[in-house]
Amino acid sequence: MTDSLSDHIDACLPQTQCRQCGYAGCRPYAEAVAAGSAGINQCPPGGAETIWDLAALTGRPFAPLDTAFGETKPPMVAVIDEAACIGCTLCIQACPVDAIVGAVKLMHTVIAAECTGCELCIAPCPVDCIAMEERAPALPRTERAAHARMRFLARNARLAREKAEREAKLARRRDEAAEKVKRETIERVMARARARLRTRER
Repeated sequence: MTDSLSDHIDACLPQTQCRQCGYAGCRPYAEAVAAGSAGINQCPPGGAETIWDLAALTGRPFAPLDTAFGETKPPMVAVIDEAACIGCTLCIQACPVDAIVGAVKLMHTVIAAECTGCELCIAPCPVDCIAMEERAPALPRTERAAHARMRFLARNARLAREKAEREAKLARRRDEAAEKVKRETIERVMARARARLRTRER
């Protein structure tokens, strides 16, 4: 029952992955709500509409948004001052939905249609060149959340794949190094054996 409830709760959340609720993302928050260890009013991006949805799902009474976790804002997107951007990639690494594109030492830019407005890219920027701007969303609330979840899961899958590839590459290098040491050890042993044999033949 808890797993099913977590799924339904997660489906109600805006999928900004902003962590304002005090959890590492929408899914961990959904699991905490389902377990009864988190309030239904800790999601500023979801606002009152999400709280009503969670109240209906959990059977808990509606409670106003707990402003200790933030305040509900209109839909926002991150905008990078491209002239000031130094190409450090820290914002790219922070974005939970791969909405920022760029490369090391090259200008970065935000794909506005993919930005969830989580603001996680702002703090890591060493030159303070990212600002939030109000922007009318292109999709309705539920469709926007479903799309953001898809982007988030795709990013996590990519990161897991890249990690596995790095680990496999390191493992191959370790195996190759170990094989090289083994070959060199065998060659030294064989060389000493040949040297002893030549000594005896004299």
